[in-house]
Amino acid sequence: MGKEYRGTITCHPDFDGNADAEALFNAMKGFGSDKESILDLITSRSNAQRQEIRASYKSLYGKDLIDDLKYELTGKFERLIIALMRPPAYHDAKEMKDAVKGAGTNEKCLIEIMASRTNEQVHALTEAYKDAYGKDLEESVVGDTSGHFKKMLVVLLQGTREDDEVVYEDLVEEDAQHLYSAGEEQWGTDEAKFIMLLGNRSVNHLRLVFDEYQKIAEKSIEESLRSELSGDFERLMLAVVQCIRSVPMFFARRLYKSMKGLGTADDTLIRIMVSRAEIDMLDIRECFRLRYEKSLYNMIQDDTSGEYKRTLLKLCGGDDDLAGEFFPEAAQIAYKMWEISAMTKITPRGTLCPASDFDPSSDAQDLRKAMKGFGTDEDIIIDIVAQRSNEQRQEIRQVFKSLLGRDLMADLKSELSKNLCRLVLALMMTPPEFDAKMMKKAMEGAGTDEHALIEILVTRSNEEIHAMCAAYQEAYKKSLEDAITSDTSGLFCRILVALVQGAREEGPADMDRVEEDAKALADACNDDSSEMEVKFMTILCTRSFGHLRRVFQEFVRCSNKDIEQIIKKEMSGDVKNVMFAIVRSVKNQPSYFADRLYKAMKGLGTDDRALIRIMVSRCEIDLFNIRKEFKETHDASLHEFIQVEAFVGDTSGDYRKTLLMLCGGED
Repeated sequence: MGKEYRGTITCHPDFDGNADAEALFNAMKGFGSDKESILDLITSRSNAQRQEIRASYKSLYGKDLIDDLKYELTGKFERLIIALMRPPAYHDAKEMKDAVKGAGTNEKCLIEIMASRTNEQVHALTEAYKDAYGKDLEESVVGDTSGHFKKMLVVLLQGTREDDEVVYEDLVEEDAQHLYSAGEEQWGTDEAKFIMLLGNRSVNHLRLVFDEYQKIAEKSIEESLRSELSGDFERLMLAVVQCIRSVPMFFARRLYKSMKGLGTADDTLIRIMVSRAEIDMLDIRECFRLRYEKSLYNMIQDDTSGEYKRTLLKLCGGDDDLAGEFFPEAAQIAYKMWEISAMTKITPRGTLCPASDFDPSSDAQDLRKAMKGFGTDEDIIIDIVAQRSNEQRQEIRQVFKSLLGRDLMADLKSELSKNLCRLVLALMMTPPEFDAKMMKKAMEGAGTDEHALIEILVTRSNEEIHAMCAAYQEAYKKSLEDAITSDTSGLFCRILVALVQGAREEGPADMDRVEEDAKALADACNDDSSEMEVKFMTILCTRSFGHLRRVFQEFVRCSNKDIEQIIKKEMSGDVKNVMFAIVRSVKNQPSYFADRLYKAMKGLGTDDRALIRIMVSRCEIDLFNIRKEFKETHDASLHEFIQVEAFVGDTSGDYRKTLLMLCGGED
C-alpha cells in the first residue's frame, strides 16, 4: 500500500486543459484582470495539470502563459502565481539561481533547499538548472560559497544519501561514537566526520544514531552542533539534522520565522507554500500547531493581505486551531520531542561570573566617589555592579555601610533614575529579596500582574520558593500565601497557593506512576472543564519536572493528543496561562524564558519590569542557555534585540548598556 497523500492541492477531477487555458485568457483580456478567477483556477489544479494548461495556452493563443501572467499581475501575488506555474524542479532551480546570483548569496535559501530535498528531487533540480541556465549547479554553488559550508553543499548536491530502508544496526553505536569523538570529546572539531556521516547515511539510520548519541553525550546532537560549529556551516548542519528528524517540523519552523515580528520574509513564505503544497502541507500544518500557539492558517491570515493572502490560504488548505488529535506524523514527532526533552541533561550556564581579584573595600569606595559631589558617574556604577556576582555585591553592601556608615541602596536610589535605577537596585538585592519584591509589585495597586506571578512561581525551585517566602515575610510582615489569597481568586488562586508551598517532588521520573498519571490526564479530558482543571492541577503542580516530561510523552501515546493544545483548547484565562507555563517550563525552561523576553520587547513599547526581572534573576543561572534558545526560535540574538528592537526611542543609554553587559555577548 502506498503512503497516504499529505498534500493540500490535488488533481481537479473534471480537468480540461483547453477550457482552463481559455478561462485564463478571458480573465486577462481587456482592461484589468480577474485576479479572483486566476487564483481560484490555479490553486485548484495540481502542478501536472498546470503544465498541461501552459501547453494548451500556447497551442491555442501562440503566447506563453507565464509571460502573460507576469504582464497582468503585480507584486507578491504575481510572484506566488508564477511560482505555482513552474514545474517543481524548475522552481527549485530558479530559487537556487536567485540565491547565488549578484553580489551577495542567500545562504538561507541554499540551506533550506539542499537540506530538505530527496535524492530524486536533487537529481531533477540539477537537470532543470542545467537546462534553464546552461551551467552545472555544482559549479555555481562552488563558485559562490567556501569552506566546510561549500563541502557539505557539494555532498548534498550529489543526491546519494542511502535509501531510508538502509540501516546498519551494527554501525549505529559506532557512528554515534564517531560523532562524539569528532566534536564533544576532543579539542577542536573534525568537520569531515560530521560531513561524511550526516551527508550520506540514511534517514532511518541517522535517527537511531541521534538516539544513541544522546545517551553517550547526555545532550542532543543539535546542542553539540551549536557548540562545536559556527556560521553558515552550523546552520546547514542543524537544518540537515532537523530534516532527518522531521522535514515537516523543519518547514513549520521556517514558516513561523518567515512571518513573526515586523515584516514578512515573503520569498521564504512563497517558496515553502508552493514547494510543499503537493507533498506534506498537512503534516507541516500539524507540526506548526504542535510547536506554536496558533494554526498556520491563522498566522497567514494575520500576516498577509489581498489576493496574495487568499492564494496562500488555499495552498494551506484549512484551519487547525480547533483540532485536538494528531495525524500519525505529528503524533510521532510530539512523542519524540518529549522523549528528547526527558533524555536531555541541560547544563545551566549563566553569563555573569564572580570578578577575579575582588576587593569589596575598593569597590565600596569607588561607588561612593561615583555618587559624591555634583553629578553621578553612571559608568563606574555600572562597571562595578554589572560585573560582580550577587554574593560579591552583598559584600560590597556590607562594607559600604561599615566603612562609610551609609546605606548603599539608599544612595543608589537617590542618585539614579528611571529604568537604570530599577535595574541597578534589582542587581543589588539578594535573589530571595528580589523575587519577594517582584511578587509584591505584581500584586500592589489596582491591577494584578498575573504573568509575573506565574513566571516566578512556575520556574523557581522548592529551595528558592522557601527563601522567597521568608524574604517576603521579613520585608512586608505578611505571608506570601496570604497576599496571594487576598489578591487572586478561584482555581487560579488554588494553583498559586499549591505552587507557593514549594513542595514539588524532586528527582527523576517514577516510571511506575508515569502511565497512571498520563492515563489520569487523558481521562480528565473527558470530564467537565472544572473537574478536568482540578485533576491537571493535582498532577502538574506536584510532580517533579523529570517525571512530568515522561508523563507528557506517555499522554501523547495513550490519547493521541498534545498536552499544550488541550490546555489551550479546553481551559481559559489565568488557569490556562499557568498550566501552559508549567508545561512549557517542563519541556524547556530556557526556551520558556526566551519566549517571555521576546514578548517583553516586541511590538510597541517594552515591558521593562519583565525584562529586568528575567535578566537579573537568570544572569547567574541560565541566561547563556536562554540566549541560545532565543536565537534558535527568533532568528535574532538577544543582544541584537536589546540593542535595536527594544530601545527604539529609549533615551537611557546606560540602561541599555547594563542590560547588554548582563546579556554577556552576541551570538
